[in-house]
Amino acid sequence: MLSIRDDRQMRALTGVSQSQFDKLLETFTRVYDEKQQQLYELGVAAGTRKRKPGGGAKGKLPTYRDKLLFVLYYHKVYPTFDVLGTQFGMARSKAHTNLHKLTPILEQTLVELGLLPYREFHSPEDLKAALGDVEQILIDVTERNYRRSQDNATQKEHYSGKKTPHGEKHRDFHCG
Repeated sequence: MLSIRDDRQMRALTGVSQSQFDKLLETFTRVYDEKQQQLYELGVAAGTRKRKPGGGAKGKLPTYRDKLLFVLYYHKVYPTFDVLGTQFGMARSKAHTNLHKLTPILEQTLVELGLLPYREFHSPEDLKAALGDVEQILIDVTERNYRRSQDNATQKEHYSGKKTPHGEKHRDFHCG
């Protein structure tokens, strides 16, 4: 398990200060409990629930603090699941399972705190409203190769105009 000595190390390993972590932890705890209650109620309604809440084996991330530290550490450092599992004393497969369970809870926490940036716009007007006073946007496009489809219609849909490898454009938006 990671032991964090000071605020500098907290920022280096998670991307947030200790005071920011504490604020996130409060909302993360509530969101986590709400999600667990929903899962419990679904299990009861479906007749598949075998234990009361809190029953069963305890995981390697017993506290909310450990759970939040785990998911923030992953998203800051992006280690392999082998490394992540080693850092938190669990198997690679459990690191994968825990990450995919906790990431949506972190996302919901950030949404509730108004800290998650816009990811998707349904119209140009939505984009303009989100940008506010920004007048210029730079779009950086990188073409990445992928295996050419054998289906003729799919090939035409993804054809980039180049004679050699098939590619797809991946865009980065920069506001300034």
